[in-house]
Amino acid sequence: MSNSIIDFKGRVAIVTGAGGGLGRQHALALAARGAKVVVNDLGGARDGSGASVSAAQAVVDEIEAAGGEAMANGASVTDFEAVQAMVKQAVDAWGRVDILVNNAGILRDKSFAKMELADFQLVVDVHLMGAVNCTKAVWALMNEQKYGRIVMTTSSSGLYGNFGQSNYGAAKLALVGLMQTLSIEGAKNDIRVNCLAPTAATRMTEGLMPQEVLDALKPEAVVPAMLVLAAADAPNRTILCAGAGTFEAAHITLTQGAWLGIGADTPEQLAARLAEVTSREGEIVPQSGSAQGSNEVGKAMANASKG
Repeated sequence: MSNSIIDFKGRVAIVTGAGGGLGRQHALALAARGAKVVVNDLGGARDGSGASVSAAQAVVDEIEAAGGEAMANGASVTDFEAVQAMVKQAVDAWGRVDILVNNAGILRDKSFAKMELADFQLVVDVHLMGAVNCTKAVWALMNEQKYGRIVMTTSSSGLYGNFGQSNYGAAKLALVGLMQTLSIEGAKNDIRVNCLAPTAATRMTEGLMPQEVLDALKPEAVVPAMLVLAAADAPNRTILCAGAGTFEAAHITLTQGAWLGIGADTPEQLAARLAEVTSREGEIVPQSGSAQGSNEVGKAMANASKG
């Protein structure tokens, strides 16, 4: 990235779950830097129940009071037809969609032993399928206009785990897998797809952390990372982590491993050499899934030639 000012004049952005918390800050920041913004929010409780467009409209009113352009939308991200209508609403008004920030989410936290499958399914539907629906609804348009910036909201709970969040963590890491492939498929038409892993105090984190910690984790502190991932010179296929003014990157890596062959005692060899196989010395960040196979076949061929 250059040191030039990040601005979004002439750009149209959709931010889901933008009626409060982090999504609201995303919408306000994009609008402040010139984007026209669709403020999407179902207006439900943090467990996904209920619906009202008033939260989204309040953010639109804020944006307009500051001199920006915005419109409210109350579509559920789980309803593909409603999401398509939202995209049409943006295109009819402003002619294009340049940026999609998939931020909408709910929580249904419980230990896996106590969790109902319906609560697992709903969280996956909102976080994963909600992002799929919104991305699918803009994908053809972004390919046609040969420009798009898509931000998936992942989480440290998905990247590293968190007690009581098996549903949320599974959905959030799935978004990383979605990003990995879409960033490859979209590259030829300048569609850049990235993930943001925020640590922020929002309605969804109330009661989960001490107040002094929540005070340090203002949602505004995450917004710079989103702006970078949504910018014209954004990276592609990056997992950017942000919280309390600190920014990090997460990577899914592949170790060099060890060739052990396929003999009768290979399980015992693997158990004995597991530390070598899992050693992070010389690990790589593969550019596609084929890198794993290339490494494996390469080592097999090298050892075959020795024989």
